[in-house]
Amino acid sequence: MGANLLGVRSHNTALVLDLLRCAGPDGISRLELAERTGLTPQAVSKITARLREEGFAAEAGRRASTGGKPRTVLRLVPEAGHAVGVHLDRDELRVVLADLDGGVVGERCVPLDLGAGAEAVVGAVVRETEGVVADALGGPGGRAASRLGVGGPGGRAAALLGVGVALPGPLDHVHGVLHRVTGFPEWDGFPLRDALARRLGTPVVVDKDTNAAALALAVGGERGSFAYLHLGTGLGAGLVIGGSVHRGARTGAGEFGHQVVQLDGPPCPCGNRGCVEALCLAAIARGDMAEAARVLGVAAANLVGLLDIDLLLLGGRTIEAAPDAFVEGVAGILAVHAEREGAPVERVPVRLAPGGARGVAEGAAQLLLAPVFGRAGG
Repeated sequence: MGANLLGVRSHNTALVLDLLRCAGPDGISRLELAERTGLTPQAVSKITARLREEGFAAEAGRRASTGGKPRTVLRLVPEAGHAVGVHLDRDELRVVLADLDGGVVGERCVPLDLGAGAEAVVGAVVRETEGVVADALGGPGGRAASRLGVGGPGGRAAALLGVGVALPGPLDHVHGVLHRVTGFPEWDGFPLRDALARRLGTPVVVDKDTNAAALALAVGGERGSFAYLHLGTGLGAGLVIGGSVHRGARTGAGEFGHQVVQLDGPPCPCGNRGCVEALCLAAIARGDMAEAARVLGVAAANLVGLLDIDLLLLGGRTIEAAPDAFVEGVAGILAVHAEREGAPVERVPVRLAPGGARGVAEGAAQLLLAPVFGRAGG
């Protein structure tokens, strides 16, 4: 609910913006905005007047009223602001530019070696980020306006909210500092957020790839508590508990790939033996997708038993290459576990996550977009 206090104007604006976004092109009236937020009609009028002046809201027509003159309906102007989403993978760099509605209006994807060194990797991110912004907006790359309310349509440059970067963990998302990325220990302690912010001249947020993807799924409409399992060059999980992304006190939640399921198993680059990630990737390397799905299913069953979540979503390039094998394989293992434990008939469903190859990059853009609508946690 809203609060009619000057000190929380940004909170109230976020409530209004979120309702405008959810209403879509059909729009919503000021009276409906007041009813749904709990704000006074006067407060809503001030907020919407400012949003219209800045270009972030516009009239969407008029709607018949039950009494009196027809109501003016307002809509969000998606092209008024944008955010860049960067998926920094071990061997690939994908950059998208998303509008306020989350729609992708520009994209680039190039090969990348995460082990090439900080200078080369940061340089590639800067180059592709500035390129995708210039391609889509015709502006000077990362030098565009850097906060909502500065610039907008109607002859003004569209606001660039900032750049979200998602990559494998572990890392500290609060300070944007990397830890010992599995297979690339040289990144330990590198301040990626600050390095990119200096080069780009715009706000930068850094988070784990799985957290970013989970955020995008929550913002996109997935409800309740669910886990997003990402199998690509590595294996991790994004957790949404009670509608919010669960990162943990040290951004350590979701290190799913490094749970040990075979004490005397093969060595993993993390230093342990018998990690789920190592077993999965080894099965994939020899072309045994059924075994990879079985291992993933065993680990997923552990996660479901631990957290009692409502849904499992699978994504990542390896899963996208053989979606049926993984969805059916993981679901089969969960069914066996449910029957063994006498679980209710309604088992935890397993689905392929929407978003495809750019799901993580879109989630990285949501690291900037979601807070604008009061949805920072999902």
